[in-house]
Amino acid sequence: MANELILIVEDNEKNRKLAKDVLQVKGYRTIEAESAEAGLELIAKERPDLVLMDIHLPGMNGIEALKNMRAAEATRAIPVFAFTASVMPQDRREIMQAGFDGFLSKPINLKEFVATIEGALQRKSG
Repeated sequence: MANELILIVEDNEKNRKLAKDVLQVKGYRTIEAESAEAGLELIAKERPDLVLMDIHLPGMNGIEALKNMRAAEATRAIPVFAFTASVMPQDRREIMQAGFDGFLSKPINLKEFVATIEGALQRKSG
């Protein structure tokens, strides 16, 4: 069973709960934040193994939060996946050009969601 810690930064309670429930069933530990600012505080404190970052958040958006993470030596290498309903090709291109490690669309496809996260964590540890 996995024991990696995953941070879910998502302002929609239903989306956050679904991601948390799916990840916990797969054996991952999760922590949650409703805003980028709260997420950055948790990242600095908890050093998660992976971050799921919504793009459209109240206050600071997910792209700005990613820039903050990449600017800090301690958090630069943490994989961050965009977790968003913005699925138009141009949105996806902009998100990936911002430096995210991957893209997970909402609503989530359970099989793809789990496979993407498992693959990212295997690459990180291997």
